[in-house]
Amino acid sequence: MRVGSCSVGTDLLSEGPRLNERHDCWLSLTQDAFVHLPHLRDRLTPAEQSPMRITREGLATRDERARAAGYPADWRQSDQQIDRSWRSFLSSRVEAGDLWVFGYGSLMWDPGFRYTEIRLAEIEGYQRRFTFKIEVITGSPERPGLVMSLEQQPGRCRGLAFRIAADLVEAESEILWRREMILFSYSPRMVSVATPQGSINALVFTSDRSQPNYIGELPLKETAATIAQGVGIRGANRTYVEKLAIELKELELEDPYIEQLLEQINNTASSQA
Repeated sequence: MRVGSCSVGTDLLSEGPRLNERHDCWLSLTQDAFVHLPHLRDRLTPAEQSPMRITREGLATRDERARAAGYPADWRQSDQQIDRSWRSFLSSRVEAGDLWVFGYGSLMWDPGFRYTEIRLAEIEGYQRRFTFKIEVITGSPERPGLVMSLEQQPGRCRGLAFRIAADLVEAESEILWRREMILFSYSPRMVSVATPQGSINALVFTSDRSQPNYIGELPLKETAATIAQGVGIRGANRTYVEKLAIELKELELEDPYIEQLLEQINNTASSQA
């Protein structure tokens, strides 16, 4: 049985639910998470069906696949690094209780964690940009791609905000951390976010410019050319941009950068055909 985005039956992509987990899940998700955005009810991947709901066992499986593909041992952050960062975040939270998470990329269609409420959201002083080089997953040493992050610069970024109920924050944020912090790209921080229902403070994964794979914002044409040719064991780098553009259109959220980037990617592909 499923309530909102929560399964109170068997979780097919995790180790399997414990009795208290099912009980907490039921208490937290009896309200309609899509009350503000009912048209998204069937568009977002439920947590129990998400390939991005990464357990410890799931991460070990990814490591096996990475080794088979010839990735170096340090292709991702270690379990210890991820765990240390996650625990530091939990211990530094000023306000206990529910946790809001701002999604500006794939979280908008496949969050992977259980949430009790979803809203349209906007933050000032940040914009989507492809600023990290990637040679794994959707890139390779021969055909590297780019990873999108949130850059602190004039402008605004519109996306979705998800509320994780207090009794699920520890378990669900751990799942989220394995997904977002697996590569060397993001710096998590709490940021003021505007929503139609009022302002909130939300967890946002922003650019970590200290990382060696950070290359900054390239000219749009160069960004498009890199993404257009990038490919890895998970497929083409450009697929992410295409999916993002579709979701932004569905949400009626304008982002000129993504629109122009996709147009340039298509032009690049056409000229190479």
